Amino acid sequence: MEFIKPDIHINFIGRRKIGYLLSGVLIAITFILLIARGGPNYGVDFAGGILVQVRFSQQVKPDDIRNALRAIAMGDSSIQRFGEKDASEYLIRVSRSDIDPSGLDKEVNQALNRAFGEQNVEVRRVEMVGPKIGKDLTEKALFAIFYALLFMVIYISGRFEYKWTVSIVMAACLAFGAYIVASMGLSVLWLIAVALLITIGMCWFLKLEYALGAIIALFHDVIITMGAFALTDREITLPIVAALLTIVGYSLNDTIVVFDRIRENLRRYRGRNLPELINSSINETLSRTTLTSVTTLIVVGGLFILGGGVIHDFAFALLIGVIAGTYSSIFVASPILLLWSGTPWEAGGAQSKRRGKKR
Repeated sequence: MEFIKPDIHINFIGRRKIGYLLSGVLIAITFILLIARGGPNYGVDFAGGILVQVRFSQQVKPDDIRNALRAIAMGDSSIQRFGEKDASEYLIRVSRSDIDPSGLDKEVNQALNRAFGEQNVEVRRVEMVGPKIGKDLTEKALFAIFYALLFMVIYISGRFEYKWTVSIVMAACLAFGAYIVASMGLSVLWLIAVALLITIGMCWFLKLEYALGAIIALFHDVIITMGAFALTDREITLPIVAALLTIVGYSLNDTIVVFDRIRENLRRYRGRNLPELINSSINETLSRTTLTSVTTLIVVGGLFILGGGVIHDFAFALLIGVIAGTYSSIFVASPILLLWSGTPWEAGGAQSKRRGKKR
């Protein structure tokens, strides 16, 4: 079943600079949004505080809800619509930890009943996370992402370049760097930043080009997904961390398929021009990549549209991640191999044409 024929020839590598520009712009927008908003919009799971989910039988405005909650000292609450745009369900988040959660549902219910009527309000859930627990969950989530990326780099180094010893050395360097950062009392974000620099430097020094391309593509996909959440002002919760880890796995899987074909063709056509070989390898796997991505997007799209508010943001993260992962395996990971070799596409094409004329 092939929607795209294996002999198709699309000049992906020749358009790699457009990919570089697009990725650079998206990453820059992500960092600008995160800086402007003071970092990611952490949910109660990480930021701590109290979360109240309220359902109304009629359409109400967030400002009206906020005004009604002033009577119980919750007028500074963050109010966000939950579910579909026309839904009358809201999440009320209070970042304070001095409010007693016991009986809070009754207080919220009474305050909203006075403003909207007793038959029009239903408090569906009340959750509280202390600031210490929220900080602990944040660190554990970041560590989960860090170690996932670490072990994936080790796997790629051994899988494609048969340098298991070298990959273990790199892992030891990363562990030592993480220990130094932790002993200095720096945050986990600094740990990840230092680990990224060590990983890129070690991959470059140890000549692990496949691992370098894959790790840059993985970080690319996570950053793009975080940018989509910052742009739409969605909260980062524990399910979103699970989605990010899923995106990392999906992106790596797609990148491995392309890299595997490149490695096979490098053995099969030893004298072939490298840019053309990489480009043809991408085209040969394009049918498989397209079918996998489309079928995955159909399932995730169904969850996004029909899954309801509970998994709406989770499905949204997967939608962005699958698209970014498919894109990065073609326009980010594969061109890194070409950058590593230092062979320009135009020069490679000219050399190929000259060889054709001589024949």
